[in-house]
Amino acid sequence: MRAHWLLLIPASLGIGFAAGQSIPGLLVVDVASASPIEPPSARSGSSTAAPEAVPDGLSDEEKRTIEVFRGASASVVYITSIALRRDFFSLDVMRIPQGTGSGFVWDRRGNIVTNYHVLEEGSEFRVTLSDHSTWDARVVGVAPDKDLAVLRIDAPSAQLTPLALGSSRSVVVGQTVLAVGNPFGLDHTLTTGVVSALGRELRSPAGRTIRDVIQTDAAINPGNSGGPLLNSSGKLIGVNSAIYSTSGSSAGIGFAIPVDTVRRLVPQLIQHGKTIQPEMGATWLSDGVVARLGLSGAVVYDVGEGSPADRAGLRGIRVDRWDRIYLGDVVVAVDGKSVGSNDELLHRFESAGVGSTVTLTVERDGRKRDVRVPLLSSE
Repeated sequence: MRAHWLLLIPASLGIGFAAGQSIPGLLVVDVASASPIEPPSARSGSSTAAPEAVPDGLSDEEKRTIEVFRGASASVVYITSIALRRDFFSLDVMRIPQGTGSGFVWDRRGNIVTNYHVLEEGSEFRVTLSDHSTWDARVVGVAPDKDLAVLRIDAPSAQLTPLALGSSRSVVVGQTVLAVGNPFGLDHTLTTGVVSALGRELRSPAGRTIRDVIQTDAAINPGNSGGPLLNSSGKLIGVNSAIYSTSGSSAGIGFAIPVDTVRRLVPQLIQHGKTIQPEMGATWLSDGVVARLGLSGAVVYDVGEGSPADRAGLRGIRVDRWDRIYLGDVVVAVDGKSVGSNDELLHRFESAGVGSTVTLTVERDGRKRDVRVPLLSSE
């Protein structure tokens, strides 16, 4: 099975239906695909009407699910991505439907959280709130390494309902989860399931590994990207991002970026427009070269003069006047946790955070030693 990102494309663009698809006008595709710009107000499942009374005879669990869905729906948004393209013959600039996805309100200042891959191919963006008002949105910050992005709209704070945040650290396999989004362009759709597994890994659009990903069997389909995965109390525990599927539709294996990662990175995106990476003033040999050398770990390529790495006595690769290359230090563990690649090293640094001091286990000339190094901001 393959990992699929969750977007839509209108069949009117001249692309045929995938095998087995029966939804008129829509086709399931992968991350690079485009999607329809159908106004949410024209779609079924409108959420503008007053909530219906809960029927008698429902179980406490059903009533709880209804309550959670109605509470979260006010926070979930529909995102439209538009690409600007110049016509080859007329040279006119055209607006082409590029993608749609979901997102949710982060705060009353108009910040909206979604997946990076929802915005990746777009030039302009629009956000439709639960009351069906549509707002032009601008990109505040993106984190391709973690498949997260923040948009901002200038909607009045009274129209914005931030989603309550939970913790992914307390999530356990078997607990009930609810996914809310706009799959296949259908407004505010709810699916339920359980946490199927924890600690999964997912490859981000930038090629980095997203770790501690939550796996769920709640149906997640194209258009759910960027929407919330909630616990039974209605709090965010993850951002729905991808599925494993042979067809592009849900096969009961969906993945969500954990909320603890979202909680840590979104304030950085809002303030700086990017994530702030902890670093120690060293550059690293690429993983491909390290593998070809038959080594394992993060190989120091160069050390900045006066940097924390320099003060800790770390040494990079040296070349003598006869062009002979001498290997310097190889980091094989951070705070006692093994490191087999640059990606793992960066993950250890991110977990520790800017301002912390980490203990590196370093190997040089067959000997190991521990050194303590403070982590600084990459800015």
